[in-house]
Amino acid sequence: MLRLLAFVFSALTMAGIAHAQSGPGAAPVSRCQAIAQGLPQVVFARFSPVALEDKPVKIRYLGHSTFLLETPDGVTIATDYNGWYAPPVTPMVVTMNKAHSTHNTPTPDPAIRHVLRGWSDVPGEKADHDVVVGDAYIRNVTTDIRAFGSGAMEHDGNSIFIFETAGLCIGHLGHLHHELTDAHYAEIGRLDVLMVPVDGGLTMGLDSMSRVVKRLNSSLILPMHRPGLLNRFLEMFDGRFDVARSDTDVISISLNTLPKRPLILIPRGF
Repeated sequence: MLRLLAFVFSALTMAGIAHAQSGPGAAPVSRCQAIAQGLPQVVFARFSPVALEDKPVKIRYLGHSTFLLETPDGVTIATDYNGWYAPPVTPMVVTMNKAHSTHNTPTPDPAIRHVLRGWSDVPGEKADHDVVVGDAYIRNVTTDIRAFGSGAMEHDGNSIFIFETAGLCIGHLGHLHHELTDAHYAEIGRLDVLMVPVDGGLTMGLDSMSRVVKRLNSSLILPMHRPGLLNRFLEMFDGRFDVARSDTDVISISLNTLPKRPLILIPRGF
């Protein structure tokens, strides 16, 4: 029965973002959250809908914490955009985080249609994004962050951005400074692809970060941020996750090509 439910749910996600809205002006509905919350104590780690059309998402690592995503319909999204790592095209959407100038820019290219900041400049408010662009639904889950200079914790200064497209749930942890709560995990839901900062100092300790990765149990994990401690980070998994290096600049991934067991794939250029 669980396999049947998983397959039916996969078919619904593949029907496209448009079907996630019940009518004109309706708020988008997350397909990734629904799986996490719909059946208590049951988690579908991955699907294999071989009978469905396979539409890959293209992911290119540009540098530091910036990836360029391209959806099957051609929507381009740059993560933690700072203007330094220039994509080959002007992205339609950029996400940013507050931590350092390597994760944001105050002067994004005016040609970018959607600039999504992971924090709010209004005291007491937090960033709240629910954006549909073509075949992509983009939302965020806020976390706290150490204020630059003082080190004091600042509520909701970082966002984990989640990109839902082609049936995939893709998450970017941003500049994560603390372990996640059960409420965070429920709000995030299922993540098939996870972009995780490897650092051990400026973000979060390697042991804590590895626990987050293990809990999310994504099929494909893409390290980012600072490569110096990558080997120590990989040791945290004791061989339980596969490890490989990408031999191409662009990683193409779809529901049908997700690894059968969690794979830490080191992007070319990291």
